[in-house]
Amino acid sequence: MNFIRFVKGSVQLFFRGTKTYYAWLLFLFLLIVWGAGGYAEQLRDGLITTNMRDSVSWAFYIGNFTFLVGVAAAAVMLVIPAYIYNWKPIKEITIFGELLAVCAVIMSIAFIVVDIGNPMRFWHMLPIFGTMNFPYSMLSWDFFFLLAYLIINFVVVSHLLYSIFYQKEYRKKMVLTIVFISIPMAVGIHTVTAFLYNALPARPFWNSALLAPRFLASAFCSGPAILLILFQILRKVTSFEIKDEAIWRIAELMVYAMFIYLFFTIAELFKEFYSGTQHLLYWKYLLFGIGENKELVPYSWLSIGMGFVAFILFLIPKTRKNFVTLNIGTVLIYASVYVEKGIALIIPGFTPDVLGQIYVYTPSMTEIRTAVMIFSLGSLLFTFLVKVAIAIIFENYNIGSIRRKEESVRIQA
Repeated sequence: MNFIRFVKGSVQLFFRGTKTYYAWLLFLFLLIVWGAGGYAEQLRDGLITTNMRDSVSWAFYIGNFTFLVGVAAAAVMLVIPAYIYNWKPIKEITIFGELLAVCAVIMSIAFIVVDIGNPMRFWHMLPIFGTMNFPYSMLSWDFFFLLAYLIINFVVVSHLLYSIFYQKEYRKKMVLTIVFISIPMAVGIHTVTAFLYNALPARPFWNSALLAPRFLASAFCSGPAILLILFQILRKVTSFEIKDEAIWRIAELMVYAMFIYLFFTIAELFKEFYSGTQHLLYWKYLLFGIGENKELVPYSWLSIGMGFVAFILFLIPKTRKNFVTLNIGTVLIYASVYVEKGIALIIPGFTPDVLGQIYVYTPSMTEIRTAVMIFSLGSLLFTFLVKVAIAIIFENYNIGSIRRKEESVRIQA
């Protein structure tokens, strides 16, 4: 009964807010409706409404899936300094990183569902109930890790908010144990995602031992970038409290991740270009194009340029601690990783195809609308969860305040 009261009290918060809050909800709702129309077309006519074909069978959906897995894994960037080093300024905001991880995992699973065509096929991916090809299918391992990571973060967040709501101490031993488990799980979800690509020896562009470390390094850049922007917005429009010191420390941690990512990328490029094997063809298509086919060249160099500029802005303490240049850097690194995961990772792996042909892929309007629907649904869920967390943690919304309000209404009646 106590948990039901907690859930009921949390849901009531969804319908309370300022005009700005309701305008944001309306905006997301309109995007969801617009995107759902595109997904309805895909359900009616099949995957032919997308621009995926035999030559490029993974594309925009899987690119978003890969990117969001990285965002989910980035919660560990707050967990490690908060719980292992007990750094209090970050410990106060770790819960928001875990909320982001929950929403990111849900969105990543949603992209799997839309990519397989008929959503009923997802039944076969469910453990125990379905016919998952476990342990031989890498996708089954990936789903196991994502599901476990989702449950871990949801349990921790729910228990912490539930304890604060009822004004009692949380179970420190249980929470710390689950949090410590979440650290290797965060590494695991993106590592296994990288293994989805690594496990395809016929795709030499992905057949690199550095792919998984590069995935992790890029994830530890893009996820915190979202949180840095979010924290500043919440600090201005709500009673959310966060010290500048915590923001700067997160930015400092991102510098290390960016350096590792750039180092791994340079090492990979050196190996490919110095050896000069036939597998270099895929990197040439990405960076320089093949003949008249230079579709990806602007995107690849734009991603590289944005990532390098962001690294310089975060590397210099003066620009890292200036909120204007800090925010420019966060937007650039987010955009850089999104382009790299959404376009520069997937398409070159299939181009040229096994027959040497070049199929020029661009996302169809159906794919774009479906992606907008998923991102909007995830944003809506994240908005609700953050609203509940802020009210309980910073605005003293608890069982005591609810009972006092109920008593006041009863007296007035």
